[in-house]
Amino acid sequence: MTILIKNGTVINPKTDLMERLDVLIKDDLIEKIDKNIDCEADEVINAKGYWITPGLIDVHVHLREPGFEHKETIETGSKSAAAGGFTTICAMPNTKPAIDTAKLVNNIKEKAKKEAIVNVLPIGAITLEQKGEQLVDIIAMSKAGVCALSEDGKSVMNAKLLRDAMKIAKQENIPILSHCEDANLAGKGIMNEGIAKELGAIGITSESEDVIVSRDIILAKKTGSRLHICHISTKGSIELLRHAKDSGIDVSAEVCPHHFTLTEEDVTLDNTNTKMNPPLRSKEDVNSIKKALKDGVIEIIATDHAPHHIDEKNMSYEEAPNGIVGLETAVALGITELVEKDILSPIELIRKMSVNPAKLLGIDKGSLEVGKTADITIINPNEKYIIDVNKFYSKSKNSPFHGKHVKGKVKRTIVAGKIVFSN
Repeated sequence: MTILIKNGTVINPKTDLMERLDVLIKDDLIEKIDKNIDCEADEVINAKGYWITPGLIDVHVHLREPGFEHKETIETGSKSAAAGGFTTICAMPNTKPAIDTAKLVNNIKEKAKKEAIVNVLPIGAITLEQKGEQLVDIIAMSKAGVCALSEDGKSVMNAKLLRDAMKIAKQENIPILSHCEDANLAGKGIMNEGIAKELGAIGITSESEDVIVSRDIILAKKTGSRLHICHISTKGSIELLRHAKDSGIDVSAEVCPHHFTLTEEDVTLDNTNTKMNPPLRSKEDVNSIKKALKDGVIEIIATDHAPHHIDEKNMSYEEAPNGIVGLETAVALGITELVEKDILSPIELIRKMSVNPAKLLGIDKGSLEVGKTADITIINPNEKYIIDVNKFYSKSKNSPFHGKHVKGKVKRTIVAGKIVFSN
């Protein structure tokens, strides 16, 4: 099958290209990128006024399967990803059971092959059952095809255990994706410490993130492991990251759209969709995040897509689980909050959502080039609309952005030459 995409603005961050060009897809590969391609095609897409970008990559997604299929499944999560413009997503291991063996990794891969409409890359746990007591068989899981290791949802509090994991991960050439939170400092906190004082709730201090970021950077330096900091959210953590990068340590970080869009001032006790971990932080933290995005210290935007059933989010703020869905709002929030406000250029935004994630994972994706797999996202950057959670493809609807006016709409998502989403 051939698909011809006409008249769009091709954005290829790998080569700093942003130019009006046509793209010809034949079967699963990009056949040609040029001006005014004139040929027969099975389908012609008029992309005038649209961006044609590499397929977006999300390194931090919770698909909930196995064990929590009432929240999300591999099938529904992949449909949500496609609607959000993502052609590759990385599935976190905090399922039930946790993805802590090669057999379970293979199960995820097989199920994704049958049911997912985008590429699904499994992330393996660092410790058995994510209990923080004994390392998984990292070598076996690496051979089974994990793209990374993570204990997401918590930190590996035993520093020696994490150091040992980093050493093996370096040998296997896979990154460690670290959820940085000192469980003792965070305690039973349910929101950022500033707003917690106003609302009479238990707060989470920024130091609970900062101290683990510092520890993990030290361990990464000693072991030479690739460290990636998940959902960075504090000014202190960003300063530590900046210093580590200046020192030549192999460390990267991601930020989530909710952490550059919202602050703790958006938290109310009657809206548990503002409850997440790390929590929504102060204006000062958010300003630091935007500065770090602008100057390249934060290289990746990831969603931390964390679906929960409506009944679970309808509990009290204290009892409700942390997390929000994010796959279907990421592009719009990136354009609305970053591009429209001159924090990032279109190329810089797409770079943080395509080629940089691919570089972290060591996969041959995230670029628009002749001969490469045709994973492509088509976006209308000027389309205005109101976010409506009832239209989400995700099984869960827990988003604090319902009713928000945004700009930027995904129009097509193409995976290996096949249109898997069309708006």
